[in-house]
Amino acid sequence: MRKLVVSTFVTLDGVMQAPGGPEEDESGSFAHGGWSVNYWDDQMGEVMAAAMRVPFDLVLGRKTYDIFAAYWPHATEEDGAKPLNDATKYVASRSQPTLEWSSSVLIEGDAVEGIASLKNQDGPELQVHGSGDLIQTLLRHNLVDQYRLWVFPLVIGSGKRLFSEGTIPSGLKLVDSQVSTTGVVIGTYEPAGEIVTGSFALD
Repeated sequence: MRKLVVSTFVTLDGVMQAPGGPEEDESGSFAHGGWSVNYWDDQMGEVMAAAMRVPFDLVLGRKTYDIFAAYWPHATEEDGAKPLNDATKYVASRSQPTLEWSSSVLIEGDAVEGIASLKNQDGPELQVHGSGDLIQTLLRHNLVDQYRLWVFPLVIGSGKRLFSEGTIPSGLKLVDSQVSTTGVVIGTYEPAGEIVTGSFALD
């Protein structure tokens, strides 16, 4: 069974919208696109490069696919383009888009059923980058096996959030963590079952 990994940049208040530039996603009059850029350091580059060295395929929502397809086919190997260009790109879309980026495959029919089927096949891990709307669907159907969360030291107050309304309550287990020189906490989490509650109240 293939592992499905969500790799996401988020602010301290959970916003994941448009981390890489103002033009990525301006929906909802979002005015802070590009909030992650000035925190990047060499250590973060090394962590990202390590994630790109393992065999993987991509699962992307339509908007993120379009952003990636406009950039990575024209980027250099020094920029880290080769693993992304070589990977199979599975695209979830309600329409029938023309997928011109090499090795791109439209997930036919219901996205949940299609991704569940992909997970049951042999192959490398499935990485989800960006794709905020798709991630909400994956969360609601318990399809995520691992979260690689890059938590940046800022708050925005509004915007699309990683864990939004409708997220299924669940526990997580931290399996790895690093902190960049700029204060970005890079944590890897795995599902740990139902939430276990308790009380500090005196008997």
